[in-house]
Amino acid sequence: VRNILMGERTALNIIARACGIATQARIVKGLAEAVKWKGKVAATRKTTPGFRLVEKYAISVGGCDTHRMDLSSMVMLKDNHVWSQGSITKAVGRAKDVAGFSVKIEVECQSEQEAMDAIAAGADVVMLDNFKPAQLPEVCQRLKAHAPHVLLEVSGGITPATVSQYFAVCDHVDILSMGNLTQSVPHIDISLKINK
Repeated sequence: VRNILMGERTALNIIARACGIATQARIVKGLAEAVKWKGKVAATRKTTPGFRLVEKYAISVGGCDTHRMDLSSMVMLKDNHVWSQGSITKAVGRAKDVAGFSVKIEVECQSEQEAMDAIAAGADVVMLDNFKPAQLPEVCQRLKAHAPHVLLEVSGGITPATVSQYFAVCDHVDILSMGNLTQSVPHIDISLKINK
């Protein structure tokens, strides 16, 4: 009993957090299924330090995609990477040189032109960051018509309260990623009772 009591609070906190994440993921996945959205709902890289594996597992239990398991799973070029190299083209070229042929490269884009630049440079995944739902139908249709082989991801500021707006307009989107699946998630109340 002493050993159970020594580990009880830590174990319950981990389980409560994982259950909260799995529940949030399942709710969002259910919203996607309700409207027959064909893409993948994914988490983002934003996990609690030291709890990545637990949180990524909870995401998958809830029915969503984990996105990258860690930084070695895929190269993600964000604005600072692009700025440090001078252009999207140079950043993608440098990433390809370093990562090799077997690692996918994703580029975070703030505009349709940046997305076109990323596609031209050879990106495998283009993330449209902080686009509003109303912007997406035409932009995504043009990008997919131009490069059907490139995966389109939408991310940035999407919450369970707003995600249905994205599902309604994202026919040409392959991935919708949400940091909200692991950030600010309410924990599930779980307790442990020892029988006398």
